Amino acid sequence: MKRFSLTILFITLSLSGFAQETSYTTKQNIPYYDAGVRERDDYIEERCVLDLYFPSDKEGFPTVVWFHGGGLSAGQKEIPEALKEKGIAVVGVNYRLYPKIGAPVYIEDAAAAIAWTMKHIEAYGGDPSLVFLSGHSAGGYLAAMVGMDKKWLAKHGLDANDLAGLIPFSGHMITHFTVREERGIAGTQPIIDELAPLYHVRPDAPPLLLITGDREMEMLGRYEENAYMMRMMKVAGHQSTTLFEMDGYGHNMTHPAFPLLLNEVKRIVEKQELKD
Repeated sequence: MKRFSLTILFITLSLSGFAQETSYTTKQNIPYYDAGVRERDDYIEERCVLDLYFPSDKEGFPTVVWFHGGGLSAGQKEIPEALKEKGIAVVGVNYRLYPKIGAPVYIEDAAAAIAWTMKHIEAYGGDPSLVFLSGHSAGGYLAAMVGMDKKWLAKHGLDANDLAGLIPFSGHMITHFTVREERGIAGTQPIIDELAPLYHVRPDAPPLLLITGDREMEMLGRYEENAYMMRMMKVAGHQSTTLFEMDGYGHNMTHPAFPLLLNEVKRIVEKQELKD
């Protein structure tokens, strides 16, 4: 685990960006399910859309798929300001919410949005081999679930191992508290089952960067869940798992975490360029 101080933050900010002299385009409310699926359900038509923000005058750029937080029961898609004009594409995803639906529908939606991105980003100039998953809180949980449990993308004919990296912000690594609420289980009762990223620990997963707030300021046990995830990934033989703890920040720790996300994207892009 690495503690992250303000001094390191300023250094990171100076290193995190890609070339920024370019123009950007935003396309909003793109459906990520086929028309036949949308026609069967008004809620899918309403919620299962994404926004795509991308460099409009360059090619081969990486893409970050960003899932909003809100406990799987609230929230709206967003393109985080901290990720704009950084030489990358950002996909902001809406997904269906509890209690209108239950588990695992929001995971299915997340996988469908990721599949759309992997299959379509090349048409906008992006590199489909450089798709990263991220999000805050519930969004971090969704990113980790789809990236760790290969069955969700397999339903779309895709391999989760083809993702470039997983970067959840303060995400549940145990079974999400909303999933437990659906089952009548208290939020203080931890569960690790097939709807927990921890259940799917494996050595061949994409690079995993875990980021949480300060352990004394986070939501109940969130740092410890991520620390356990890091430990078990290392025990399993995964070669690229890192955990950062944002000293002095609680659950809303996205501001100092975005530079770490950008640095991780940059690191992996540069590593791939060396291979090529």
